[in-house]
Amino acid sequence: MPQSYISGLGHYVPPRCVTNKDLEKLMDTSDEWIVERTGINTRHWVDIDTESTAGMGVKASLIAIKNANINVEDIDFIIFCTLSPDYFFPGSGVLVQEQLGLGTIGALDIRNQCSGFVYGLSIADQYIKTGMFKNILVIGSEIQSTGMDISTSGRNVSVIFGDGAGAAVVSASEKKNRGILSTHLHSEGKHAEELMAKDRCCTSEKGKPFNAERFYPVMNGNNVFKHAVTRFPEVINEALIKNGYLSKDINLLIPHQANLRIAQFIQRTMKLRDDQVFNNIMNYGNTTAASIPIALSEAWQQGKVNEGDLICLAAFGSGFTWASALIKW
Repeated sequence: MPQSYISGLGHYVPPRCVTNKDLEKLMDTSDEWIVERTGINTRHWVDIDTESTAGMGVKASLIAIKNANINVEDIDFIIFCTLSPDYFFPGSGVLVQEQLGLGTIGALDIRNQCSGFVYGLSIADQYIKTGMFKNILVIGSEIQSTGMDISTSGRNVSVIFGDGAGAAVVSASEKKNRGILSTHLHSEGKHAEELMAKDRCCTSEKGKPFNAERFYPVMNGNNVFKHAVTRFPEVINEALIKNGYLSKDINLLIPHQANLRIAQFIQRTMKLRDDQVFNNIMNYGNTTAASIPIALSEAWQQGKVNEGDLICLAAFGSGFTWASALIKW
């Protein structure tokens, strides 16, 4: 049975960098307030006239494909993870297929928000191991800046999120003890309304005037934090136990970049050193489905992911959903 491994990584963020000082001009907030509660200094927001969710995914994908040392036409399946598709339907996966000039390969869209990329990686892993595909493009891409309440009333959410895309090529290998060792997926829908955007269509309800606030994301931050710091260690340990490892064996943990305080809590709980955890939320904010592939790509680019390393990816978010993947690089 072939093994699946990540053969190439790439990421892209839009050029416009928005600082906390920039946000002070738009809402009643401060750099100190944002850093203390989230750890974020800057995030990137799109120029909506020049960027799209699929388009950013394509830019990240071309880098990943180049780093995988394959040609675009070698991609035989696309998995696109996002909560901010270009259209309500069709999904953005088919737009990537068209923009990359691929043949009539399949394109699957995933709506698992912050856990989306790990869910996508899990699906790619199964397809590779069954022999169905050889090179699968897994993309996480988000444009969130255009769908938030950029005012004082929406600051608890809007200061957190950024735009960007990350991509991975998942390929088949005959090498044993290399690649994706296991993935672990969970959900608990009773908490769905703790972090959500309720409506999808810009229409009035039963003749009532359009209420834009129904389309903005809402979050019960305290409850999300409480569940995240429980589920993250659980799902990381689940992966470690499955494969006979201990937390001290992890070379690099890349958590979903939700909040620096959450990542630091996980690090303390797992008794990991600073060099065992990679965070970049300070520079990009929470890019939801794109956060793990951007972080993984950046860590690899900085020489922090090397052959033979044990890499753990872990995510928690809206749904609630949470997931982990353990990889022998």
